Amino acid sequence: MRAFGAGFRLQLRSIGAYPDTVIPFFTAPVFAIIFLLIFSHAGREDLHAYAVVAPVFIALWWLALFQAGWVISIDRWNEVLELLVAAPGGFGAAVLGRIAAVTIAGVVSFAEVWLVARLLFGTSVSLHHPWIFAAAVAATLAAMAGTAVAFAALFVLTRNAATLGNSASFPFYVLGGILVPVSFLPEWIQPLSRLVFLSWSADLLRASLLPVPVERPVFGVAMILLLGAAGFVGGHLLIARVLARVRATGDLARL
Repeated sequence: MRAFGAGFRLQLRSIGAYPDTVIPFFTAPVFAIIFLLIFSHAGREDLHAYAVVAPVFIALWWLALFQAGWVISIDRWNEVLELLVAAPGGFGAAVLGRIAAVTIAGVVSFAEVWLVARLLFGTSVSLHHPWIFAAAVAATLAAMAGTAVAFAALFVLTRNAATLGNSASFPFYVLGGILVPVSFLPEWIQPLSRLVFLSWSADLLRASLLPVPVERPVFGVAMILLLGAAGFVGGHLLIARVLARVRATGDLARL
């Protein structure tokens, strides 16, 4: 927990040093306008809740992947990677803390897209199940950070972290059903979608905005946390394996 807290505080202090971090706060309202226009033109105002939820997922996922892709590279450029690895705290926990700090800041995008829907389109997206909504958001943020650790471990093994991170964005948007529900995807790919925590998050958040009762909300939250934890454990083990290798060879600069 100390390593997690140290990484969290470090990232909060350095957010302003990297302007790219705030890009999703500008793109989320733009995506909201595009999606709302599409549904309004199609005469499907009943789907405006989908258009509000999707940009938030795009912003959060971009923040998580951006931080995962650049955490190692930036540390290497700043010549502090060796110090962080040599610190007594767990390196994987510190990476999780740094990713979590940026991801939590992404909740601002909720307010942005809500304002866009209200002020520009006159759409009032009601929150019919606030406790389920809050639980789903908290679980999603945790799963985002945990899954991003797995990507950080993969990015350690490549010199093209930014390219790989950008490439990993849109497939997860589709598999996660953030705009188009998983049930509309081809049947052969739907089981794969259920291995992506975003699909559970999207279903649960959309359901919390509807007046009808939410089906199995506890199970949905549990699946989000389980898949996020699996990503973190896998990423943590991979990072530990890589660090053990470079410590043995004494060639940390090749990370």
